[in-house]
Amino acid sequence: MAKDEKRKSNWRDKYRFTVRNDHTLEEVWKIVLTRYNAFLLITFILLFIIWGTSTLISFTNLREFIPGYPDVNMRRNILMSAIRLDSLDRELRLRDKYFDNLNAIISGGQPLKQQEESTPDRTYKAIKFNTSAKDSMLRARVENEERYNLSLGSSTPESTSGLATVHFFPPVKGIVSGRYDVRTKHFGTDIVTNPKAIVSAVLDGTVIFTGWTMETGFVIEIQHQNNIVSVYKHNAGLLKETGDLVRAGDAISIVGDSGELYTSGPHLHFEIWYKGSSLDPEKHILF
Repeated sequence: MAKDEKRKSNWRDKYRFTVRNDHTLEEVWKIVLTRYNAFLLITFILLFIIWGTSTLISFTNLREFIPGYPDVNMRRNILMSAIRLDSLDRELRLRDKYFDNLNAIISGGQPLKQQEESTPDRTYKAIKFNTSAKDSMLRARVENEERYNLSLGSSTPESTSGLATVHFFPPVKGIVSGRYDVRTKHFGTDIVTNPKAIVSAVLDGTVIFTGWTMETGFVIEIQHQNNIVSVYKHNAGLLKETGDLVRAGDAISIVGDSGELYTSGPHLHFEIWYKGSSLDPEKHILF
């Protein structure tokens, strides 16, 4: 019994830690702790250090120094490998289907494709399409913006080889945050506008590329007459597909900040290329 009381009293005993001036013996700092308080203080400090280290590694680029954690190049390679693997799997399925059809024809049967098309007897009357309030508001806003579009009439081929008579429709209205600079390889103009704003085509043309890249996110490119190509990057989503015909002022994408590089917020990176050379968009379009 005396042992237990002695052990409890030891935990309750107070200890003073002081810091004194060596010359004047003046007490500069002191702290009074029991063993229990000291244990709690040391535990709290250790937990705080562990939490701070974990947070610093999780939300900063320091996590790339962890052995085995993929960096930007490795993540890009993983993504490209996944895309190639998916394409290879699709090609293998098409090849197997081709050989199955070839074997069926040689054996006197019908190709599997014709059999699959002739067997189903589907009805689509039960399908119901629900209208969305957001889609209706977006459609109304786009139609309202295109009411005064001068390019909605019949289009005629450009008769001149220059850009003097070309009228570019502004892709978005906003503030220029990054200007065209060939020295830094910034071949376009960055326009900051409202998030989820509609991006419009600058001229009539044909969509030649729609896709996603790790650096610039969702990208859409349009081929116009007179060897003009317009490029729109960092979109939140694309409204057109490759091969679609567009008119000047048509909605083609939505402003966003997609992509891991070269973006710090919702904006549109817009480029104009003429006969393989980049142009300064601010000299041809008033944003």
